[in-house]
Amino acid sequence: MERLDAFMARAASAYYARGEGIGRDFTTAPEMSQAFGECLGLWAAVTWQAIGAPERVVLAELGPGRGTLMADALRAVDEMAPAFARAAELHLVETSPVLKAEQGRRLGGRVAAWHGEISTLPEGPAILLANEFFDALPIRQFVKRAEGWRERFVQDGNFIEQPSDWDEEAPNGAVREICEPAQAIAAALASRIAAQGGALLALDYGPAESGFGDTLQALRGNERAEPLAEPGEADLTAHVDFAALAAAGRAAGAAAHGPLPMGLFLQRLGLMARSAMLARMKPASAGPILAAAQRLVAPEGMGRLFKALVLAHPGLPTPAGFET
Repeated sequence: MERLDAFMARAASAYYARGEGIGRDFTTAPEMSQAFGECLGLWAAVTWQAIGAPERVVLAELGPGRGTLMADALRAVDEMAPAFARAAELHLVETSPVLKAEQGRRLGGRVAAWHGEISTLPEGPAILLANEFFDALPIRQFVKRAEGWRERFVQDGNFIEQPSDWDEEAPNGAVREICEPAQAIAAALASRIAAQGGALLALDYGPAESGFGDTLQALRGNERAEPLAEPGEADLTAHVDFAALAAAGRAAGAAAHGPLPMGLFLQRLGLMARSAMLARMKPASAGPILAAAQRLVAPEGMGRLFKALVLAHPGLPTPAGFET
């Protein structure tokens, strides 16, 4: 028997070690549209200008997948913001040997170093990108029963509930999810940003406000799977508690902007205009290019369920895309 977060951590370690899931089990925004990574690259360039355009800045991505987002981002900044491209020192936070090899093939000598954890990132002002990173971190689940709160453990592919000292007013059957690693990472990065300058942009799926609900899910072959069956064979995720991340960031000294719907954020960054330009450049692929962009911004697609949150140095102006 093991606590749910321990089960998830073990399953995720085995799953991502193989590095086969992207495209097979799930598709991320960068894999849908090159305009996504391009927009984030230019957002990073604008943010660099806002922090005073230092001669050297750490550009880091947490969980960079196959390197698609960063390859698109660098191509855009090389063309549109060459001064930022020269200042940016690229660091990737990745634990999978297979994915690190793929990132190396795509990004070549642009990668200054890979890191197994955020604590080894070099000091100095930093611009950090985290796309669909926090949703894969392990969660704990508490369930309200008539006799009180109980915590979910996993045994032989089934949930087992154990007594808990969790205390919160809620109706019977309510599920409270807590992602302690996500809050710890947000706090650590916010503390670094508050002391050394920079910003963290997180894009992920989840509600704007904290609430109750069981959001644990597994994807295999782009279809829902049983989360507790065959650990390591499916992608396990849960909704990101953006309010908790923002609170952790503020408590550590950073300013929090958002969350706001990802679709609105991307439209403000010009994703639709860039996609229309790409469609004109590649008329044979115009339909898929425009359909992918629409999926990213439309409320019925990813535009509303996914959110954008920035943790920034408190002295910075409102980040691009977050203007009211």
